[in-house]
Amino acid sequence: MKIAIVCDWLVAIGGAEKFLGHLLACFPDADLFAVVDFIAADQRAFLNGKPIKTTFIQQLPFAKKHYRRYLPFMPLAIEQLDLSAYDLIISSSHAVAKGVLTGPDQTHICYIHSPMRYAWDLQHQYLHETGLNKKPQGWLARYFLHKLRLWDVRSANGVDYFIANSQFIARRVQKTYRRSAEVIYPPIDIKKFTPNGPKENFYLTASRLVPYKKVDLIVESFRQLPDKHLVVIGDGPELTKIKRIAGTNVQILGYQPDNVLIKYMQQAKAFIFAAEEDFGLLPLEAQACGTPVIAFGKGGALETVRGLGETEATGVLFQTQTPQAIAEAIDTFERHGTQFTTESCTHNAARFSPRHFQQNFVQFVKTHSDSR
Repeated sequence: MKIAIVCDWLVAIGGAEKFLGHLLACFPDADLFAVVDFIAADQRAFLNGKPIKTTFIQQLPFAKKHYRRYLPFMPLAIEQLDLSAYDLIISSSHAVAKGVLTGPDQTHICYIHSPMRYAWDLQHQYLHETGLNKKPQGWLARYFLHKLRLWDVRSANGVDYFIANSQFIARRVQKTYRRSAEVIYPPIDIKKFTPNGPKENFYLTASRLVPYKKVDLIVESFRQLPDKHLVVIGDGPELTKIKRIAGTNVQILGYQPDNVLIKYMQQAKAFIFAAEEDFGLLPLEAQACGTPVIAFGKGGALETVRGLGETEATGVLFQTQTPQAIAEAIDTFERHGTQFTTESCTHNAARFSPRHFQQNFVQFVKTHSDSR
């Protein structure tokens, strides 16, 4: 078969980009397509030197820095990709990639990280966090989001099979598109993220510093815990705010390469994660390093973290996204710390190995492309 892999945008190394690398390991001869591609030259190893065909948005003014502002044009852009020469199209989608146009003799399998959060159930949160709910242009944003929802539902009809990255997202797919989705969990690099040495006396959080990650709540919780130390790794638009609210017991390192992140993961007492995430690679990568997790008990974390009371517990789950709830979860972790072992964490993470993912994904593709 001639295979095309389509993703949304390539601008920085995150979970979707790491996943793309695993897709290429499954199908190394596939051709790649994206709305835009601005990955730096020294971060492109996961692409194995493959060229990427992009859309007209790549050439628009200021697209490299402000590509998200062209979101209203992305449905049109993704539909201009000519995939008529391919037998199988695999889209890796959290926004518009699943909207590529395909014919009746082509198979389109969408690995969906989430329906567009900001266009569906998180629209009001998005408008609030960006301040658009209080601005006149907020009504324009609402109009475009309405149009995006109509297009998003229509484009779901062009997908033959959905694969979700978690049961949580499978439920969101059912709610949004009235379609079923098989769950195949994304992998983590368990050869790269490994335990190494004793734990030190600090907690760690790491992520892109954007509002829905709730890193500000984690930082605020340590105001109630002056005897505890927190390390924050990551960069993004919330960095200035987080520096402003951080106490003297919070160390903010900004962006760090993987080797530094892994070192801190290996040494931390626990990894703290406050987002309602679709899946959440970082908590699993921490567990692969033998580090237990303190996480918000909703979304993908319920499928990747074994809470207190479960066999081989790997962390503590808190139920509300507040500094007080996080502080209480840290206190619970301190009182039950002996229950969380390095072995339990690594055993749990091993369920998400690249080998398991590749076997399951390739078998799914073979079964469903042969059946058409």
